[in-house]
Order: sequence, then structure tokens, then C-alpha cells
Amino acid sequence: MNQEEKNTVRSFLLELAIYAGLVIVYFYLVLTFLGKWLDSLFLGRRRAYAAAALGLIIGQGVALETVTSVLLRLIRYNLRARGDR
Repeated sequence: MNQEEKNTVRSFLLELAIYAGLVIVYFYLVLTFLGKWLDSLFLGRRRAYAAAALGLIIGQGVALETVTSVLLRLIRYNLRARGDR
């Protein structure tokens, strides 16, 4: 395995770890702050629940991808500044 492949694998594993951590935090935040509201929507207004769930899914995807990208840029910048890469 050459150096470029090692950097790619390392970058992928780092992104995967960051993303997994953020998904877990997001899940518990939504469950804590929106759980009762989502439950009442599910029981009473299924269409509103579907729209809210879809909005949360799209919002999660956009927000987590943005946060992950910013964190990876910061990490890469710091690695280059230190001369590790």
C-alpha cells in the first residue's frame, strides 16, 4: 500500500469515526428534545409526522455533512501546519 492509499484510508476512517459520533449525539438530542412532540404527531397527525420526519432526515444529512466537512478541513489544516502529512 503506497502513501496516498494510506492517507485515503486514514482520512476515511477518521471521517467515519467523526460522523458516527455526531449521529449518536444527534439521535439523543432529537430523542430528548423532540421525542414527545414526535410521538404526539405520530399518534394524532400521521401526515404531519411524516413531513416532520422527512425534514429531520434532510436536516440531519445536511447538517452532519457540513459539520464533518468543516472538522476534516480543520484537522487536515492542522496536520499540514505541523508537517505530518
